[in-house]
Amino acid sequence: MTTVCLTFDFDAVSLWLSSFRTTSATPVSRGEFGARVAVPRLLKLLDGAGVKATFFVPSHTAVSYPAETMAIRDAGHEIALHGYVHETPVGLGREQEAKNLDASLARLCKVLGSDFVPLGYRSPAWDLSPDTVELLIERGLIYDSSMMADDFRPYRARSGDELDDDGFRPGPETRLIEMPVAWELDDFPYFAFLNKPLYQGLRDPAEVGAIWRGEFDYCNEEVEDGVFTLTMHPQFIGRGPRIRMLATLIDHMRDCEGVRFLTLGEAAREADASLSKPREN
Repeated sequence: MTTVCLTFDFDAVSLWLSSFRTTSATPVSRGEFGARVAVPRLLKLLDGAGVKATFFVPSHTAVSYPAETMAIRDAGHEIALHGYVHETPVGLGREQEAKNLDASLARLCKVLGSDFVPLGYRSPAWDLSPDTVELLIERGLIYDSSMMADDFRPYRARSGDELDDDGFRPGPETRLIEMPVAWELDDFPYFAFLNKPLYQGLRDPAEVGAIWRGEFDYCNEEVEDGVFTLTMHPQFIGRGPRIRMLATLIDHMRDCEGVRFLTLGEAAREADASLSKPREN
């Protein structure tokens, strides 16, 4: 059985404020498009397909766009942590990173209610500090979705890896489930145009759809109990032709026998149970 997890990083304007440090009107308006136009389009698409997804929401987004954030929740989708203001944890001290996580959760609870309990986290930088895994475990989270040591199989995140000129020494596995990501399965490198050579974007949606379909078909045909995770951003995937491409891809995946759609939290719970079973000799 193949599990499909559709995920959306609802960065809105925090992407431009924090990651790209540009707050003039035009880039900020791109983040606003993600909230005003793209999120309603995505919720309509997901509702029509009968699919529940996972939205990673910086707390800056939640307090800036509370109606859109609550609409995601009210439609039955999972909301997970994605930083305070889309900041990278790399280079932060343990105390500051912990403070950011706690402040992010507190602000999300102000919008979503005190009963909001996130299951997972995705680093805004798709990178972790030496402390991130343990900090997430301490706060009761069950999964992270930021790393790439596998393509279609969840695994247990490690803590305490050591890498130097003498070699690589993996640290011990933890109970945190890693739901792996991949740049090939992220809309950002295909669609993000930032006036920089690194981010030229503007690819034909049909071409990107073919790439994603090929990745899915491999997972479905070659990987036993694989988990196919797409990472998308409303402000990039939300333009009309790209929404249509995503709808076509969802239809293709739904037509394949034995394919189901889960939130990352649901898939992580199943992965945790499976990885906890004693290995057969």
